[in-house]
Amino acid sequence: MDPKAFEKISKALGDPYRLKIIEKIQKGDDFVPCTSILDMCGSLSQSTVSHHIKQLVDADLLIAVKEGRNAKYVINKDVFAEYVRFLSRFQN
Repeated sequence: MDPKAFEKISKALGDPYRLKIIEKIQKGDDFVPCTSILDMCGSLSQSTVSHHIKQLVDADLLIAVKEGRNAKYVINKDVFAEYVRFLSRFQN
């Protein structure tokens, strides 16, 4: 993983709302519709949730699949695994 990708992922994960979105999507077995993510976020506005999702997609942490005007999201497990491997270099 190059340093720029590491930085982008770290920044994306640095927001507590984005972490909650990741946790909620991770609990699902399949792609989660944007409307479900919005419902999960309760008090956040649609535009705020969309902004957070965009940051996570831009960091390649979420995979988006468009269905007409709607989108569904799933965790990009390969990128998370690569991120963890990168961090593990600093152990010991």
